Amino acid sequence: MTPTTSRDVWRAARARRKALRAEIRRFTQRSRRRRIIWISGIGAVLLLIGGSVATAYSPLFAVEKITVVGATVLDPAVVEAALSGQIGTPLALVDTSEIKAALLAFPLIETYALEAKPPHDLTVSIVERTAVGVIESDAGYTLVDAAGVALATTSDQPPGQPLIDVEGGVDSIAFESVGLVMRSLPADVRAAVTGVRASTADDVTLTLASGLVVVWGSAEESRAKALTLSRAMGAKPDAQTIDVSSPDLAVVG
Repeated sequence: MTPTTSRDVWRAARARRKALRAEIRRFTQRSRRRRIIWISGIGAVLLLIGGSVATAYSPLFAVEKITVVGATVLDPAVVEAALSGQIGTPLALVDTSEIKAALLAFPLIETYALEAKPPHDLTVSIVERTAVGVIESDAGYTLVDAAGVALATTSDQPPGQPLIDVEGGVDSIAFESVGLVMRSLPADVRAAVTGVRASTADDVTLTLASGLVVVWGSAEESRAKALTLSRAMGAKPDAQTIDVSSPDLAVVG
């Protein structure tokens, strides 16, 4: 066996160092490659987001048309004209507070929702308030909804709208009960109501065009009371009074 010399030891150490440097280069090369790919991916995402945001806020997506849907009593064109200040505004920058302020001028609007339809359309879906009757005062006849919101005032009683007589006015619990009862009535019965009275939340009374007086009581179980009333009216078409304050049994007079 040939003895190991100092030169052989030096060559072996040099070879190990060379191999180690090569391994380090391969490892760092893979790391650099992964880092470049990761940075490139993040950059592409940021560029895409930035481009999308810039486009959304640019005149390319400005409002050119406002469409109001859901209006039956209101004229959609009038509401659209009230919102025309948003024309030319990028969809992403539409001022919702200005829209709310403009729609407050229409008491008939109960709720609304906005929907952006790129590239240029803004749709406003509205739900109109439903009138439950009129309240007579020195100013005339004021049409109100179940929440007591005044919808319009006229000198003559609007056709098809019952006269509401409640103690305490629209802010009373009696009126709240009246509103709930009126909204629960079947369409045919609602159309026949000419008057509503209540002094408390528990003594709502309806008068129909035929002269029939319906003692309703409270607004509780109104759906069951409406069904009981329909059955009693069918069984006793000549009845003068029907008491459905207890929905399980109608008292016919």
